[in-house]
Amino acid sequence: MEKYQDFQLEKQELLKKYGVREVALGLGEDEAKRRLQKDGLNQLTSQKTPKWKLLLRQFHNMIIYILLFAAVLTLLMGHVSDAIIIAVVVIVNVLIGYYQEASAADALEKIKGLLSQEATVYRDGIRQDIAAEKLVVGDVVFLEAGDNVPADLRMVETDNLRIKESSLTGEADSVEKNADQISEAATPLAERNNLAFASTAVTAGSGIGIVIATGANSEIGKISTEVAQTKSEKTPLMKEIDNLGKGITWVIIGVSVLLFILSLLLETYAISVLTLAVVTMIVGSIPEGLPATTSVVLAMGVNEMAKKNHTIVKTLPAVETLGSVAVVATDKTGTLTKNEMTVKDIIFSKRQLKVSGDGYDPTGAILSADNQVVELDEELKLFLEAGFEANDTVLHNEAGWQINGEPTDGAFLTLYYKQFPFPKKTEYTEIDMLPFDSDYRYIAKLVEKKDGQRILFIKGSPDKLFLMAKANGKQKFAEDYWTNQVTNLTEQGKRVVAVGYQVVSNLVTQITPELLTKGIYFLGIAGIIDPPEESVIPALKEMNQAGVSVKLITGDHPLTAKAIAEKLNLAPEVSVITGGQLEQMSPQELEQAVVENQVFARTTPQNKLEIVAALQKNGLVTAMTGDGVNDAPALKKANIGVAMGKKGTDVAKDSADMILTDDNFGTMAVAIREGRRIYDNIKKSILFLLPTSFAEGLIIAFTILLQKDMPLQPTQLLWINMVSAITIQFAFIFEPAEANIMTRKPRQSTGRIFNRHDIFQMGYVSILVAAISLISYEWLLLQGVTRVVASTMMINIVVLSKIFYLFNIRTKAPLFSKSFFTNPKAFWISGTMLLLQIALTYLPFMQNWFYTAALSPLEWGIAVAAGVMILAITECDKLLRIKNKAK
Repeated sequence: MEKYQDFQLEKQELLKKYGVREVALGLGEDEAKRRLQKDGLNQLTSQKTPKWKLLLRQFHNMIIYILLFAAVLTLLMGHVSDAIIIAVVVIVNVLIGYYQEASAADALEKIKGLLSQEATVYRDGIRQDIAAEKLVVGDVVFLEAGDNVPADLRMVETDNLRIKESSLTGEADSVEKNADQISEAATPLAERNNLAFASTAVTAGSGIGIVIATGANSEIGKISTEVAQTKSEKTPLMKEIDNLGKGITWVIIGVSVLLFILSLLLETYAISVLTLAVVTMIVGSIPEGLPATTSVVLAMGVNEMAKKNHTIVKTLPAVETLGSVAVVATDKTGTLTKNEMTVKDIIFSKRQLKVSGDGYDPTGAILSADNQVVELDEELKLFLEAGFEANDTVLHNEAGWQINGEPTDGAFLTLYYKQFPFPKKTEYTEIDMLPFDSDYRYIAKLVEKKDGQRILFIKGSPDKLFLMAKANGKQKFAEDYWTNQVTNLTEQGKRVVAVGYQVVSNLVTQITPELLTKGIYFLGIAGIIDPPEESVIPALKEMNQAGVSVKLITGDHPLTAKAIAEKLNLAPEVSVITGGQLEQMSPQELEQAVVENQVFARTTPQNKLEIVAALQKNGLVTAMTGDGVNDAPALKKANIGVAMGKKGTDVAKDSADMILTDDNFGTMAVAIREGRRIYDNIKKSILFLLPTSFAEGLIIAFTILLQKDMPLQPTQLLWINMVSAITIQFAFIFEPAEANIMTRKPRQSTGRIFNRHDIFQMGYVSILVAAISLISYEWLLLQGVTRVVASTMMINIVVLSKIFYLFNIRTKAPLFSKSFFTNPKAFWISGTMLLLQIALTYLPFMQNWFYTAALSPLEWGIAVAAGVMILAITECDKLLRIKNKAK
């Protein structure tokens, strides 16, 4: 039988399968050594990419190849300063790319740290502690409260064993474990209660289990393998920019080769002059500022998000991915909900009460059906005291209200303190306590009042307390009424706990199950929920308006998951499907199911990964939020993984692209809005950058075709492309969002970055700038001005055209509207660029490096007039588009 069918085996079948004669004997040392040699150590391995490989990887880029080629050519031709400046541009781009990739942490290292360091085993009949990495399949392991489970185990003996598996399965409460055989082969991972999983923590009781999987074969090992094998997806914008860069580069190379051949045939230039001219054209036309500019806009966006929106973005491209998110897949506990169980309903035999306030903060009140605060009568007082006393959890207020123990017990403590001062001055003295047991499913405490009367308080599973209530002949128990109330609360997604008591003789000193089966007085039931975060409902509403759908992926029961989803208004209609059902589907059925359903219940880590992959196959840009180890593979697979900063495990945070430092899912809506703004501004910056790059290329191309001397040097073109582009494009970082940004649908992941008009506008702006520059240059030469002065004026024409064009591209609104002053930093940045241009024109060392000279007022006037002309023409185009759209 397969390894993960071990939960179906009887104890003796299990021992036989793994070669264990008796539990108390365990394996022999010799056999353990043989198995260790065969299967390897119980540990996880990971491979880190060396930093030097990351650095070399940055050179694998078409633009970098062309620039390196240009640098070598200019160096061979003796233009040392040109070669140095081109090399500096290459180094800047490479370092930016390296920093982005090297800053991503390695989640596998954190997963390795989750494994237990030691294990208690039986070998050769001796109980001993060994290094957990030396555990082998078949080892008999002893567990007790406080231990971390060292490997995947099939339990064969348990004594009130409870294990917290939230990081692996998503369940908030500790899970009761037993040694019973499970017959159903398709039992979900979260319901295999006779298995204990590596890296989970024992919270109560003890037990003995047989090791059924170690290292990479364990459930945590499978997650580690998935994380290692899951390749991070390139973001939509990065794909678009890559394709754009490659396309532009090939066109430029093609045109350059044709011009080179044509000029050779015409025999206009010497080979050396022609070669330099073609290199100059390539350097001028290729948007080498594109990677750097995009990174600067993204980096500043990351900084703004960290300051204002409680988000840490680990990789720069992840910021713009937020802008194209179409689906957010999220877990429930600790993300949409507080992970703080809260009593919301108290039901007695003749009345139903509501409780206000959420979480463990004891702020709130107990209310009647018509929302009036109720008086504390004897029935309510006894109910509160029973829930408080039958409890072994502690509530404390240290940097916020928290519990030490079980969430359900914590809910009763908080309920009590909503009525009584904190901390409690108890009127009861504890005599005995019967802890919660998985077999009995209740907790009971025997106390004594100051007058000597002894009372037994009990709370637990309704079906167990119903039997005890029926056994009490002194109280009429309306079983149908209570069963209907339990069903009603369960259908609302609430956990139901029953509460009772019994007055006992002063001779009773110990609680026994037999004592309880004699009967109790039934007090009532409590409906408990894990309440939603306050910001979640408005955030979901905003996401729905923005066309972003939210998928809830949880380990909860389907009924509970659906009730929570409906309470949150996750979608107009909520459909639920389980992980088990997904596993029975074909790939095509799965792709359809992930679109049609909003809630995925009883899911495994593998289910989460498959859901994300299926959403992506539907062409949907997918964000995944999570906080557990079980979320790590899906976080890494998603287009953007988002981890919780406070409650999230280190593994989840290291696998994610973004961390919400306030654990607030509502921040996702803000982040998506910010992502859309950043995407818009990156698109604007590219629309702004490319026309001037193309204009520079056209200037050189027209010059070659007209068989004139080159008006611009390679270093001058690099100044325009790199220095002015990055400086001026800082303005786009601060550009506010367009008014309709969160009412439009997400952009298609397969869509193109530019529409037809964008391409048309880039084309005519490029031609205008090139034509004005060349005409002005030739006119100045005719007036007897030197070539150095004329080329300096040409540089200023191109740069001033960029500055004026900036105010057209900034916003879709007309120039003279309210939006003109929405970005004051654009004016400061433009002023800074003008100062740099003055420095380029007049400072001696700049004149030496960039072949420039001082300009007269006339020459400056021509440059300014060119910029005004570009702005006027593009604004007329914008007004025509606005007018046509209005029709």
